[in-house]
Amino acid sequence: MSIKERILEDLKKAMKNRQAERLLVLRSLKAKILEKEISERKDGESLLSDEQITEVLMKAAKQRKESIVQFNQGNRADLAAKEEMELSVIESYLPLMMSEDEVRAQVQSRIQQMGASSVADMGKIMGALMGELKGKADGSLISRIVKEELS
Repeated sequence: MSIKERILEDLKKAMKNRQAERLLVLRSLKAKILEKEISERKDGESLLSDEQITEVLMKAAKQRKESIVQFNQGNRADLAAKEEMELSVIESYLPLMMSEDEVRAQVQSRIQQMGASSVADMGKIMGALMGELKGKADGSLISRIVKEELS
């Protein structure tokens, strides 16, 4: 079953079980997926791959994480809690992310392969790693680790 099919199935279950908060999040995800399908449409119908849907979900998760930080800084625990709930629903559809240690191992391996030695080589390393780790690790985590390893 594809990610989109799982979301639509869970949307129906949330309606039947009267889970208003979960339903709101799932409808939002459905709308974002539909929006992406429309933007990708060439001739007629456009079906997104699970990888493309994962990108949409990762973007939504990133937005929630940023909102949580801002709400916590603004002493709005109520809004931060709502965003955390939404984030947990979104993350349930995402593949498991790599741990920091796993990302660090990949970064060190790539640095050795490419012979990078300074922060000036960061763009080269990031370009290679982002394609390799897309959907498996957070871009900001990768960037931070590359910076640390090249410093």
